[in-house]
Amino acid sequence: MLRTYLKKLRIKAMSKIRAYLLEQISKFRKPMTNYQIPQNNLLKHKGHYEFLLSNERNIAEEISNEYIDTMSKIYYSYFKSYDGRVMKLQYEENTTKDDLMGIEDTATRGLFNKSLKHKATVFTIGNRGDVLAQQLEAPIIVPHAETKNRYPFEALFRSIQYALVDNACREYLFVTEYFMVKGQPALDLFNKILGRTLSLLQKKCGNLCIHFHLVQRYKIMCHKRCVPALDGYWENLEKNLLPRFEYIVHLNINSIRECDVTKFNLELGPHYIARRYAEFSAALVSISENFPNELVNKLLAELQEEVEMFIFRMAGAFSERKDQLIFLINNYDMILSIIMERTRDNSKEAETFKSRLAAKSGEYAEQILFPHFGEMIQYVKECEYYFEHAKIKELKEMEPKSIDIVRNFSTNWKKSLEDLNREVLLSFPNLVTGSSLLQLALTQLVQYYHRFHKLLTPSFRSQLVNIHLIMVEMKKYKTSF
Repeated sequence: MLRTYLKKLRIKAMSKIRAYLLEQISKFRKPMTNYQIPQNNLLKHKGHYEFLLSNERNIAEEISNEYIDTMSKIYYSYFKSYDGRVMKLQYEENTTKDDLMGIEDTATRGLFNKSLKHKATVFTIGNRGDVLAQQLEAPIIVPHAETKNRYPFEALFRSIQYALVDNACREYLFVTEYFMVKGQPALDLFNKILGRTLSLLQKKCGNLCIHFHLVQRYKIMCHKRCVPALDGYWENLEKNLLPRFEYIVHLNINSIRECDVTKFNLELGPHYIARRYAEFSAALVSISENFPNELVNKLLAELQEEVEMFIFRMAGAFSERKDQLIFLINNYDMILSIIMERTRDNSKEAETFKSRLAAKSGEYAEQILFPHFGEMIQYVKECEYYFEHAKIKELKEMEPKSIDIVRNFSTNWKKSLEDLNREVLLSFPNLVTGSSLLQLALTQLVQYYHRFHKLLTPSFRSQLVNIHLIMVEMKKYKTSF
Protein backbone atom coordinates (compact mmCIF):
# COMPACT_ATOMS: atom_id res chain seq x y z
CA MET A 1 0.00 0.00 0.00
CA LEU A 2 2.76 2.44 1.02
CA ARG A 3 4.84 1.47 -2.02
CA THR A 4 1.90 2.23 -4.34
CA TYR A 5 1.32 5.54 -2.65
CA LEU A 6 5.00 6.52 -2.97
CA LYS A 7 4.99 5.50 -6.63
CA LYS A 8 1.98 7.69 -7.35
CA LEU A 9 3.58 10.52 -5.41
CA ARG A 10 6.79 10.18 -7.40
CA ILE A 11 4.89 10.18 -10.71
CA LYS A 12 2.95 13.27 -9.65
CA ALA A 13 6.19 15.01 -8.56
CA MET A 14 7.90 14.20 -11.86
CA SER A 15 4.89 15.44 -13.80
CA LYS A 16 4.89 18.76 -11.92
CA ILE A 17 8.67 19.11 -12.21
CA ARG A 18 8.47 18.38 -15.96
CA ALA A 19 5.76 21.00 -16.42
CA TYR A 20 7.70 23.51 -14.33
CA LEU A 21 10.99 23.00 -16.18
CA LEU A 22 9.33 23.17 -19.60
CA GLU A 23 7.63 26.39 -18.50
CA GLN A 24 10.99 27.82 -17.37
CA ILE A 25 12.62 26.87 -20.67
CA SER A 26 9.77 28.46 -22.61
CA LYS A 27 10.61 31.78 -20.95
CA PHE A 28 13.86 31.85 -22.94
CA ARG A 29 11.83 32.21 -26.15
CA LYS A 30 10.13 35.44 -25.13
CA PRO A 31 11.40 38.47 -27.11
CA MET A 32 13.95 40.70 -25.36
CA THR A 33 14.46 38.15 -22.60
CA ASN A 34 17.63 38.37 -20.57
CA TYR A 35 18.15 34.62 -20.45
CA GLN A 36 20.53 34.89 -17.51
CA ILE A 37 17.40 35.31 -15.35
CA PRO A 38 15.69 32.01 -16.29
CA GLN A 39 19.09 30.31 -16.17
CA ASN A 40 19.61 31.56 -12.62
CA ASN A 41 16.11 30.31 -11.70
CA LEU A 42 16.96 26.87 -13.05
CA LEU A 43 20.21 26.82 -11.07
CA LYS A 44 18.35 27.71 -7.88
CA HIS A 45 16.23 24.60 -8.35
CA LYS A 46 18.77 22.33 -10.03
CA GLY A 47 17.68 19.59 -7.62
CA HIS A 48 14.56 19.21 -9.79
CA TYR A 49 16.61 18.05 -12.78
CA GLU A 50 18.76 15.87 -10.54
CA PHE A 51 15.56 14.22 -9.23
CA LEU A 52 14.41 13.50 -12.79
CA LEU A 53 17.83 12.14 -13.72
CA SER A 54 17.72 9.76 -10.75
CA ASN A 55 14.15 8.60 -11.24
CA GLU A 56 13.14 8.96 -14.89
CA ARG A 57 15.94 9.41 -17.40
CA ASN A 58 13.52 9.70 -20.32
CA ILE A 59 11.95 12.84 -18.87
CA ALA A 60 15.40 14.21 -17.97
CA GLU A 61 16.49 13.64 -21.56
CA GLU A 62 13.35 15.38 -22.80
CA ILE A 63 14.15 18.42 -20.65
CA SER A 64 17.76 18.40 -21.84
CA ASN A 65 16.73 18.17 -25.51
CA GLU A 66 14.16 20.92 -25.09
CA TYR A 67 16.79 23.19 -23.56
CA ILE A 68 19.30 22.34 -26.30
CA ASP A 69 16.79 23.00 -29.07
CA THR A 70 15.62 26.26 -27.52
CA MET A 71 19.04 27.72 -26.76
CA SER A 72 20.53 26.57 -30.06
CA LYS A 73 17.89 28.53 -31.95
CA ILE A 74 18.21 31.54 -29.66
CA TYR A 75 22.00 31.80 -29.97
CA TYR A 76 21.96 31.24 -33.72
CA SER A 77 19.24 33.83 -34.23
CA TYR A 78 20.94 36.35 -31.95
CA PHE A 79 24.40 36.08 -33.47
CA LYS A 80 23.12 35.98 -37.05
CA SER A 81 21.13 39.14 -36.40
CA TYR A 82 23.90 40.84 -34.42
CA ASP A 83 26.53 39.99 -37.01
CA GLY A 84 24.37 41.33 -39.83
CA ARG A 85 23.55 44.58 -38.05
CA VAL A 86 27.00 45.29 -36.66
CA MET A 87 28.72 44.70 -40.03
CA LYS A 88 26.62 47.53 -41.50
CA LEU A 89 28.72 49.86 -39.33
CA GLN A 90 31.92 49.01 -41.24
CA TYR A 91 33.73 51.69 -43.23
CA GLU A 92 32.20 51.74 -46.69
CA GLU A 93 35.54 51.83 -48.48
CA ASN A 94 37.61 48.66 -48.38
CA THR A 95 41.07 47.72 -49.58
CA THR A 96 41.43 46.39 -53.13
CA LYS A 97 44.13 44.94 -55.39
CA ASP A 98 45.20 48.55 -56.05
CA ASP A 99 46.10 49.01 -52.39
CA LEU A 100 49.30 46.94 -52.43
CA MET A 101 52.72 48.27 -51.44
CA GLY A 102 54.15 48.13 -54.94
CA ILE A 103 51.29 49.89 -56.69
CA GLU A 104 52.38 53.31 -57.94
CA ASP A 105 50.83 56.45 -56.49
CA THR A 106 49.76 57.35 -60.01
CA ALA A 107 47.41 54.37 -59.99
CA THR A 108 44.60 56.30 -58.28
CA ARG A 109 41.34 55.88 -60.12
CA GLY A 110 40.37 59.43 -60.96
CA LEU A 111 39.80 62.70 -59.14
CA PHE A 112 36.66 61.60 -57.30
CA ASN A 113 37.68 57.98 -56.69
CA LYS A 114 40.29 58.14 -54.00
CA SER A 115 42.26 55.10 -52.95
CA LEU A 116 42.59 53.93 -49.37
CA LYS A 117 46.37 53.87 -49.74
CA HIS A 118 46.28 57.62 -49.10
CA LYS A 119 44.68 56.96 -45.73
CA ALA A 120 46.23 55.62 -42.55
CA THR A 121 44.01 52.54 -42.56
CA VAL A 122 45.86 50.40 -45.10
CA PHE A 123 49.51 50.05 -44.05
CA THR A 124 49.46 51.70 -40.60
CA ILE A 125 47.84 50.26 -37.53
CA GLY A 126 46.80 53.63 -36.06
CA ASN A 127 44.41 53.11 -33.15
CA ARG A 128 43.15 49.82 -34.54
CA GLY A 129 45.63 48.04 -32.29
CA ASP A 130 43.61 49.23 -29.29
CA VAL A 131 41.35 46.19 -29.76
CA LEU A 132 44.28 44.09 -28.51
CA ALA A 133 44.81 46.19 -25.39
CA GLN A 134 42.43 48.56 -23.62
CA GLN A 135 39.47 47.67 -25.87
CA LEU A 136 39.91 43.90 -25.58
CA GLU A 137 37.21 43.64 -22.90
CA ALA A 138 35.33 46.84 -23.75
CA PRO A 139 31.52 46.64 -23.98
CA ILE A 140 30.32 45.26 -27.30
CA ILE A 141 29.09 47.65 -30.00
CA VAL A 142 25.32 48.18 -29.88
CA PRO A 143 24.24 48.61 -33.53
CA HIS A 144 21.06 50.64 -33.02
CA ALA A 145 22.95 53.10 -30.79
CA GLU A 146 25.82 53.54 -33.27
CA THR A 147 23.99 54.07 -36.55
CA LYS A 148 25.88 57.31 -37.28
CA ASN A 149 29.32 55.86 -36.50
CA ARG A 150 31.58 53.75 -38.67
CA TYR A 151 34.24 51.31 -37.48
CA PRO A 152 37.19 49.42 -38.94
CA PHE A 153 36.62 45.71 -39.39
CA GLU A 154 38.91 44.92 -36.43
CA ALA A 155 36.56 46.71 -34.02
CA LEU A 156 33.51 44.87 -35.38
CA PHE A 157 35.34 41.53 -35.35
CA ARG A 158 36.37 42.14 -31.73
CA SER A 159 32.82 43.01 -30.70
CA ILE A 160 31.40 39.83 -32.25
CA GLN A 161 34.08 37.59 -30.76
CA TYR A 162 33.83 39.18 -27.33
CA ALA A 163 30.05 38.73 -27.39
CA LEU A 164 30.67 35.08 -28.22
CA VAL A 165 33.24 34.69 -25.44
CA ASP A 166 30.88 36.12 -22.84
CA ASN A 167 27.86 34.08 -23.93
CA ALA A 168 29.74 30.87 -24.59
CA CYS A 169 31.64 30.92 -21.29
CA ARG A 170 28.47 31.57 -19.35
CA GLU A 171 26.64 28.83 -21.26
CA TYR A 172 29.39 26.27 -20.74
CA LEU A 173 29.57 26.94 -17.01
CA PHE A 174 25.77 26.73 -16.79
CA VAL A 175 25.41 23.39 -18.58
CA THR A 176 28.26 21.79 -16.62
CA GLU A 177 26.64 22.78 -13.34
CA TYR A 178 22.98 22.29 -14.17
CA PHE A 179 23.19 19.12 -16.26
CA MET A 180 26.01 17.76 -14.08
CA VAL A 181 28.39 16.92 -16.91
CA LYS A 182 32.11 17.38 -17.36
CA GLY A 183 34.84 16.42 -19.79
CA GLN A 184 33.76 15.18 -23.21
CA PRO A 185 30.02 14.91 -22.35
CA ALA A 186 30.10 18.61 -21.38
CA LEU A 187 31.81 19.53 -24.67
CA ASP A 188 29.29 17.45 -26.63
CA LEU A 189 26.36 19.14 -24.91
CA PHE A 190 27.91 22.57 -25.46
CA ASN A 191 28.45 21.86 -29.17
CA LYS A 192 24.84 20.79 -29.58
CA ILE A 193 23.79 24.19 -28.24
CA LEU A 194 26.32 26.44 -29.96
CA GLY A 195 27.59 24.33 -32.88
CA ARG A 196 25.51 26.07 -35.57
CA THR A 197 26.42 29.50 -34.19
CA LEU A 198 30.14 28.71 -34.21
CA SER A 199 29.92 27.49 -37.81
CA LEU A 200 28.22 30.74 -38.76
CA LEU A 201 30.83 32.94 -37.11
CA GLN A 202 33.79 30.98 -38.49
CA LYS A 203 32.80 32.15 -41.96
CA LYS A 204 33.01 35.79 -40.88
CA CYS A 205 36.72 35.97 -40.10
CA GLY A 206 38.94 38.63 -41.61
CA ASN A 207 42.32 38.38 -43.28
CA LEU A 208 44.71 40.41 -41.14
CA CYS A 209 47.23 39.48 -38.49
CA ILE A 210 45.42 41.61 -35.90
CA HIS A 211 42.42 39.26 -36.04
CA PHE A 212 44.71 36.30 -35.40
CA HIS A 213 46.03 38.00 -32.27
CA LEU A 214 42.50 38.77 -31.09
CA VAL A 215 41.78 35.06 -31.35
CA GLN A 216 44.93 34.28 -29.34
CA ARG A 217 43.91 36.64 -26.55
CA TYR A 218 40.31 35.44 -26.38
CA LYS A 219 41.48 31.82 -26.31
CA ILE A 220 43.59 32.65 -23.23
CA MET A 221 40.65 34.52 -21.70
CA CYS A 222 38.46 31.42 -22.07
CA HIS A 223 41.12 29.25 -20.44
CA LYS A 224 41.32 31.67 -17.53
CA ARG A 225 37.56 31.22 -17.14
CA CYS A 226 38.06 27.43 -17.20
CA VAL A 227 36.13 27.07 -20.47
CA PRO A 228 37.83 24.73 -22.99
CA ALA A 229 34.68 24.41 -25.10
CA LEU A 230 35.76 27.05 -27.65
CA ASP A 231 39.22 25.59 -28.32
CA GLY A 232 38.10 23.96 -31.55
CA TYR A 233 36.45 27.18 -32.71
CA TRP A 234 39.61 29.22 -32.06
CA GLU A 235 41.77 26.64 -33.83
CA ASN A 236 39.52 26.73 -36.89
CA LEU A 237 39.67 30.53 -36.94
CA GLU A 238 43.46 30.40 -36.78
CA LYS A 239 43.53 27.91 -39.67
CA ASN A 240 41.39 30.30 -41.71
CA LEU A 241 43.18 33.51 -40.76
CA LEU A 242 46.83 32.61 -41.21
CA PRO A 243 46.59 31.34 -44.82
CA ARG A 244 44.62 34.46 -45.79
CA PHE A 245 47.18 36.66 -44.09
CA GLU A 246 50.01 34.80 -45.84
CA TYR A 247 48.24 35.29 -49.18
CA ILE A 248 47.92 39.06 -48.60
CA VAL A 249 51.59 39.43 -47.62
CA HIS A 250 52.71 37.49 -50.70
CA LEU A 251 50.57 39.76 -52.88
CA ASN A 252 52.46 42.72 -51.43
CA ILE A 253 55.83 41.01 -51.87
CA ASN A 254 55.06 40.25 -55.52
CA SER A 255 53.84 43.80 -56.15
CA ILE A 256 57.21 45.14 -54.92
CA ARG A 257 59.19 42.54 -56.88
CA GLU A 258 57.39 43.50 -60.09
CA CYS A 259 58.04 47.24 -59.68
CA ASP A 260 59.81 48.86 -62.64
CA VAL A 261 62.21 51.33 -61.00
CA THR A 262 62.58 53.26 -64.26
CA LYS A 263 58.99 54.48 -63.93
CA PHE A 264 59.64 56.31 -60.65
CA ASN A 265 60.91 59.86 -60.35
CA LEU A 266 64.50 59.99 -59.11
CA GLU A 267 64.24 61.71 -55.74
CA LEU A 268 66.75 61.46 -52.91
CA GLY A 269 64.12 61.47 -50.14
CA PRO A 270 62.42 58.40 -48.63
CA HIS A 271 60.41 56.39 -51.16
CA TYR A 272 56.71 55.89 -50.48
CA ILE A 273 57.03 52.12 -50.96
CA ALA A 274 59.67 52.03 -48.21
CA ARG A 275 57.32 54.07 -46.00
CA ARG A 276 54.45 51.68 -46.66
CA TYR A 277 56.70 48.78 -45.70
CA ALA A 278 57.85 50.55 -42.53
CA GLU A 279 54.28 51.24 -41.41
CA PHE A 280 53.12 47.70 -42.21
CA SER A 281 56.16 46.02 -40.66
CA ALA A 282 55.98 48.15 -37.50
CA ALA A 283 52.30 47.27 -37.13
CA LEU A 284 52.98 43.54 -37.42
CA VAL A 285 55.99 43.61 -35.10
CA SER A 286 54.17 45.64 -32.44
CA ILE A 287 51.10 43.39 -32.29
CA SER A 288 53.20 40.20 -32.45
CA GLU A 289 55.61 41.07 -29.62
CA ASN A 290 53.69 39.22 -26.91
CA PHE A 291 52.47 36.40 -29.17
CA PRO A 292 55.27 35.60 -31.64
CA ASN A 293 54.36 33.36 -34.55
CA GLU A 294 56.79 31.47 -36.77
CA LEU A 295 54.82 32.10 -39.98
CA VAL A 296 54.48 35.83 -39.28
CA ASN A 297 58.24 36.09 -38.61
CA LYS A 298 58.99 34.21 -41.83
CA LEU A 299 56.71 36.49 -43.86
CA LEU A 300 58.23 39.60 -42.28
CA ALA A 301 61.71 38.39 -43.25
CA GLU A 302 60.60 37.73 -46.85
CA LEU A 303 58.95 41.14 -47.08
CA GLN A 304 61.99 42.89 -45.63
CA GLU A 305 64.31 41.16 -48.09
CA GLU A 306 62.15 42.21 -51.04
CA VAL A 307 61.93 45.81 -49.83
CA GLU A 308 65.71 45.99 -49.35
CA MET A 309 66.20 44.67 -52.89
CA PHE A 310 63.82 47.33 -54.19
CA ILE A 311 65.68 50.08 -52.32
CA PHE A 312 68.97 48.84 -53.81
CA ARG A 313 67.45 48.80 -57.30
CA MET A 314 66.19 52.34 -56.83
CA ALA A 315 69.57 53.48 -55.50
CA GLY A 316 71.24 51.95 -58.56
CA ALA A 317 69.27 54.33 -60.77
CA PHE A 318 71.45 57.20 -59.49
CA SER A 319 74.74 57.60 -61.35
CA GLU A 320 76.73 59.17 -58.48
CA ARG A 321 77.72 57.00 -55.52
CA LYS A 322 77.09 59.87 -53.15
CA ASP A 323 73.48 60.18 -54.38
CA GLN A 324 73.04 56.44 -53.99
CA LEU A 325 74.19 56.68 -50.39
CA ILE A 326 71.92 59.65 -49.65
CA PHE A 327 68.94 57.71 -51.01
CA LEU A 328 69.84 54.59 -49.01
CA ILE A 329 70.39 56.53 -45.79
CA ASN A 330 67.14 58.49 -46.13
CA ASN A 331 65.17 55.28 -46.62
CA TYR A 332 66.93 53.28 -43.89
CA ASP A 333 66.56 56.19 -41.48
CA MET A 334 62.85 56.58 -42.17
CA ILE A 335 62.19 52.84 -41.83
CA LEU A 336 64.19 52.66 -38.60
CA SER A 337 62.47 55.73 -37.12
CA ILE A 338 58.99 54.29 -37.72
CA ILE A 339 59.89 50.81 -36.43
CA MET A 340 61.60 52.13 -33.28
CA GLU A 341 58.74 54.53 -32.58
CA ARG A 342 56.18 51.72 -32.52
CA THR A 343 58.11 48.66 -31.37
CA ARG A 344 60.90 47.66 -29.01
CA ASP A 345 64.31 49.19 -29.75
CA ASN A 346 65.88 45.74 -29.90
CA SER A 347 63.47 44.12 -32.33
CA LYS A 348 65.10 42.08 -35.10
CA GLU A 349 63.93 44.54 -37.75
CA ALA A 350 65.26 47.54 -35.81
CA GLU A 351 68.67 45.90 -35.32
CA THR A 352 68.90 45.07 -39.03
CA PHE A 353 68.22 48.61 -40.19
CA LYS A 354 70.49 50.08 -37.50
CA SER A 355 73.29 48.02 -38.98
CA ARG A 356 72.42 49.04 -42.57
CA LEU A 357 72.21 52.70 -41.59
CA ALA A 358 75.52 52.67 -39.71
CA ALA A 359 77.36 51.06 -42.62
CA LYS A 360 76.05 53.49 -45.23
CA SER A 361 76.51 56.49 -42.92
CA GLY A 362 80.20 55.69 -42.50
CA GLU A 363 80.66 55.36 -46.24
CA TYR A 364 78.74 58.58 -46.86
CA ALA A 365 80.89 60.51 -44.36
CA GLU A 366 83.97 59.39 -46.27
CA GLN A 367 82.36 60.34 -49.59
CA ILE A 368 81.53 63.91 -48.63
CA LEU A 369 84.94 64.55 -47.06
CA PHE A 370 86.85 63.55 -50.16
CA PRO A 371 86.00 66.51 -52.46
CA HIS A 372 87.20 68.93 -49.75
CA PHE A 373 89.98 67.00 -48.01
CA GLY A 374 90.72 64.26 -50.52
CA GLU A 375 94.41 65.11 -50.87
CA MET A 376 95.01 64.73 -47.17
CA ILE A 377 92.92 61.54 -46.88
CA GLN A 378 94.71 59.93 -49.84
CA TYR A 379 98.10 60.99 -48.46
CA VAL A 380 97.32 59.44 -45.07
CA LYS A 381 96.15 56.14 -46.59
CA GLU A 382 99.15 55.83 -48.90
CA CYS A 383 101.73 56.74 -46.27
CA GLU A 384 100.23 54.39 -43.69
CA TYR A 385 100.30 51.59 -46.25
CA TYR A 386 103.97 52.25 -47.07
CA PHE A 387 104.81 52.48 -43.37
CA GLU A 388 103.02 49.22 -42.61
CA HIS A 389 104.92 47.43 -45.41
CA ALA A 390 108.30 49.11 -44.58
CA LYS A 391 108.55 50.87 -47.92
CA ILE A 392 110.92 53.65 -46.82
CA LYS A 393 111.76 54.86 -50.33
CA GLU A 394 108.11 55.46 -51.22
CA LEU A 395 107.58 57.26 -47.91
CA LYS A 396 110.44 59.67 -48.72
CA GLU A 397 108.94 60.35 -52.13
CA MET A 398 105.66 61.36 -50.48
CA GLU A 399 107.22 64.10 -48.32
CA PRO A 400 107.23 66.88 -50.98
CA LYS A 401 103.46 66.46 -51.43
CA SER A 402 102.80 67.13 -47.77
CA ILE A 403 103.74 70.83 -47.86
CA ASP A 404 101.19 71.53 -50.61
CA ILE A 405 98.53 69.64 -48.66
CA VAL A 406 99.31 71.65 -45.51
CA ARG A 407 99.03 74.96 -47.41
CA ASN A 408 95.79 74.01 -49.15
CA PHE A 409 94.25 72.84 -45.88
CA SER A 410 95.24 76.04 -44.05
CA THR A 411 93.70 78.15 -46.81
CA ASN A 412 90.42 76.31 -47.38
CA TRP A 413 89.44 74.39 -44.24
CA LYS A 414 86.91 76.93 -42.88
CA LYS A 415 85.10 77.30 -46.21
CA SER A 416 85.14 73.52 -46.61
CA LEU A 417 83.40 73.10 -43.25
CA GLU A 418 80.72 75.59 -44.32
CA ASP A 419 80.21 73.75 -47.62
CA LEU A 420 80.00 70.42 -45.82
CA ASN A 421 77.36 71.70 -43.44
CA ARG A 422 75.26 73.17 -46.26
CA GLU A 423 75.52 70.04 -48.40
CA VAL A 424 74.53 67.63 -45.64
CA LEU A 425 71.55 69.62 -44.36
CA LEU A 426 70.17 70.02 -47.89
CA SER A 427 70.47 66.30 -48.58
CA PHE A 428 68.48 64.99 -45.63
CA PRO A 429 64.89 65.99 -44.74
CA ASN A 430 65.41 64.65 -41.20
CA LEU A 431 67.45 67.35 -39.45
CA VAL A 432 68.53 64.98 -36.70
CA THR A 433 69.90 62.56 -39.27
CA GLY A 434 71.62 65.34 -41.19
CA SER A 435 73.21 66.68 -38.03
CA SER A 436 74.43 63.26 -36.90
CA LEU A 437 75.92 62.57 -40.34
CA LEU A 438 77.72 65.92 -40.30
CA GLN A 439 79.14 65.14 -36.85
CA LEU A 440 80.22 61.71 -38.09
CA ALA A 441 82.01 63.30 -41.05
CA LEU A 442 83.68 65.89 -38.81
CA THR A 443 84.78 63.18 -36.39
CA GLN A 444 86.35 61.27 -39.26
CA LEU A 445 88.03 64.48 -40.44
CA VAL A 446 89.58 65.02 -36.99
CA GLN A 447 90.85 61.43 -36.99
CA TYR A 448 92.43 61.87 -40.43
CA TYR A 449 93.91 65.16 -39.28
CA HIS A 450 95.56 63.49 -36.27
CA ARG A 451 96.95 60.72 -38.48
CA PHE A 452 98.18 63.31 -40.99
CA HIS A 453 99.88 65.21 -38.18
CA LYS A 454 101.80 62.10 -37.10
CA LEU A 455 103.08 61.48 -40.64
CA LEU A 456 104.60 64.96 -41.07
CA THR A 457 108.14 66.04 -40.29
CA PRO A 458 108.52 68.45 -37.34
CA SER A 459 109.11 71.42 -39.68
CA PHE A 460 105.87 70.81 -41.56
CA ARG A 461 103.88 70.16 -38.37
CA SER A 462 104.57 73.69 -37.17
CA GLN A 463 102.74 75.05 -40.23
CA LEU A 464 99.57 73.08 -39.54
CA VAL A 465 96.43 74.78 -38.19
CA ASN A 466 96.15 74.14 -34.48
CA ILE A 467 93.70 71.31 -33.84
CA HIS A 468 92.02 73.32 -31.07
CA LEU A 469 91.09 76.06 -33.55
CA ILE A 470 89.53 73.43 -35.80
CA MET A 471 87.56 71.92 -32.91
CA VAL A 472 86.24 75.35 -31.88
CA GLU A 473 85.08 75.99 -35.45
CA MET A 474 83.44 72.59 -35.65
CA LYS A 475 81.38 73.33 -32.52
CA LYS A 476 79.53 75.99 -34.52
CA TYR A 477 77.97 73.20 -36.57
CA LYS A 478 76.91 71.11 -33.63
CA THR A 479 73.15 71.41 -33.25
CA SER A 480 70.96 70.07 -30.45
CA PHE A 481 67.56 68.57 -31.28
